[in-house]
Amino acid sequence: MNDYLGYLLGQANHALFKDFDAVVREAGLSSIEWRVLATLSGQPPMPVGQLAHEVLSQQPTVTKLVQRLEAQAWVTLRDDPSDQRRTLVSITATGQKKVTPLIALAREHEAAVLGALSATEVQRLKDQLRRLAQGT
Repeated sequence: MNDYLGYLLGQANHALFKDFDAVVREAGLSSIEWRVLATLSGQPPMPVGQLAHEVLSQQPTVTKLVQRLEAQAWVTLRDDPSDQRRTLVSITATGQKKVTPLIALAREHEAAVLGALSATEVQRLKDQLRRLAQGT
């Protein structure tokens, strides 16, 4: 089974995140808090459901999490003006200040892990993974 794509993707994900997880925890964040703040960074307000999809988590989990992050002033929540049933989440300046150094460290870590690949190979890999994730 070591050539099964799901296994290989899991192993690659583990290799990429295992050392960086310690950096995230040292910064005082859980892995899901990191994923939420990094996903919101530089983006317009996002519905909670979309955010849950983006961070690979269940919507009730993300709903509770963003409420905790709002209490820490790292995100803001507001009703979607086009649909009052939806809540929009956006990162605050405080949240951005918390996550910006981690994003830079994540990019450095990624470059180190992928250092054996050429820039063309890295781009091809990312393009193929995007296609696979989108189901096309």
